[in-house]
Amino acid sequence: MGAVLRTERVDPVATGKKVVRVLIVDDSLTVRTVFTRMLQRENDIRIVATANTAERGLEELAAQEVDVVMLDLEMPGMGGIEALPRIQKAAPKAQVLVISSLTADGAEHTVQALSLGAADTMLKPRPGGFNDDYRNTLLGKIRALAGVDVAAPAAPARIAAAPRRSLKRPQVVAIGASTGGIHALNLFLRKIPSSFDLPILITQHLPDSFIPVFAKQMEMAANRPALLADEGVDIRRGHIIIAPGHGHMVVRKSGGRHVTGLAYHPVKSGCMPSVDPMFETLAEAYDGHVAAVLLSGMGRDGTDGAQAIAAAGGTILAQSADTCAVWGMPRAVTEMGLAAAVLPPEELAEKVLASAGAGAWA
Repeated sequence: MGAVLRTERVDPVATGKKVVRVLIVDDSLTVRTVFTRMLQRENDIRIVATANTAERGLEELAAQEVDVVMLDLEMPGMGGIEALPRIQKAAPKAQVLVISSLTADGAEHTVQALSLGAADTMLKPRPGGFNDDYRNTLLGKIRALAGVDVAAPAAPARIAAAPRRSLKRPQVVAIGASTGGIHALNLFLRKIPSSFDLPILITQHLPDSFIPVFAKQMEMAANRPALLADEGVDIRRGHIIIAPGHGHMVVRKSGGRHVTGLAYHPVKSGCMPSVDPMFETLAEAYDGHVAAVLLSGMGRDGTDGAQAIAAAGGTILAQSADTCAVWGMPRAVTEMGLAAAVLPPEELAEKVLASAGAGAWA
């Protein structure tokens, strides 16, 4: 008993704004209670139920309409990984926010869940870690996943077409992604044949401790070696290079070679790592011979760097709104008219292949 909590319904029409419906699935009574207290103070968020098992959570999904499912992965009985596809089937319009532990197993399971379609993750803090910063981050993620973007204009913005211009043939592929990006990256990379050997650089917003697990998964998805960026790492054909969680990946020319470096300066988006430094330095180091891809993610990270690549003659590609968990980063470049194509991840991969020419193939 006590596994399910319901609150009174709030009429969205009466409040004049969307009410985000949340289901919390976690075996810890303490965690469920803390999250409930954090969320129930918000007029635009309603906890439709809490459940102490995945099985009970699925029962609730059969009876309730839900926008966001907060899902613990490590539970007795059916674990979160096993439950995830059932949740997606039961509530295909709901976004899943994984609440993950700080352990190595937690990182492994979380990245696996994100690759299967969970949209985002929050680390489960240690005792005393449920502070205002944590709460504000959680609220921001929940609202973004439900499509409530306080920074966005109220009316649908016009999508500008990219100006017709001669684009330089890419010598490198660079991908920026955030919320919902790991699933999109898997779809994109699985469409790239192993014989296509342009280097692929990736900046994905993730906690630092998750990056090694993420790199292994990208290696498997792309069927090519994946390295973490560091000072002086060669950008080699047929390889993936991934930004570490503690610094921005930057690129420079050194003795006729292209190498990565790390930077730690604050950026406009506040992200670490940020897509912007990767894009900006690539634009210069490769003289615009860059195919830059922006996948699902909230905010505008990557916009300034995309402008630099476009100005240098490179190609900007953006994920389509209907395939994004959050259409933030791709939306920004699309509405600025920078995107040469706005498509699902698999079709973006086909665009890259078509634009690269014979020199991109082994």
